[in-house]
Amino acid sequence: MAKYIAQIIVLGGQVIGRAFARALKQEIAASQEAAKRNQNSSSSTRAATTRTGLTLEEAQQILNVNKLDPEEIQKNFDHLFAVNDKSKSGSFYLQSKVFRAKERLEEEMKNKAADTGEKKQSKENE
Repeated sequence: MAKYIAQIIVLGGQVIGRAFARALKQEIAASQEAAKRNQNSSSSTRAATTRTGLTLEEAQQILNVNKLDPEEIQKNFDHLFAVNDKSKSGSFYLQSKVFRAKERLEEEMKNKAADTGEKKQSKENE
């Protein structure tokens, strides 16, 4: 009887070990993919992603917007923030995600405005 229990424990350990190794490989691959995507973006975009903890794509998905339209962002933010209000039995976690997504999109719009301003100045200097 003890022999069977030992075999079950060893087999269970092997299954868990394989699952852990597979999960670790997937995480490493995802991390490398994110690093490649991050290399292609500008330094201001990387800084905004690091600061807010959200990529531009994630922020757009959270607020359900396709382009950086301030009116649409504000409208969706107001709706989602109100729906997830804690006093209305909403989720504080989701409300904070919505807030961070808006923050990230505003940061991106500010970066784009600064980039276009720099381009205009460089053209005028030429």
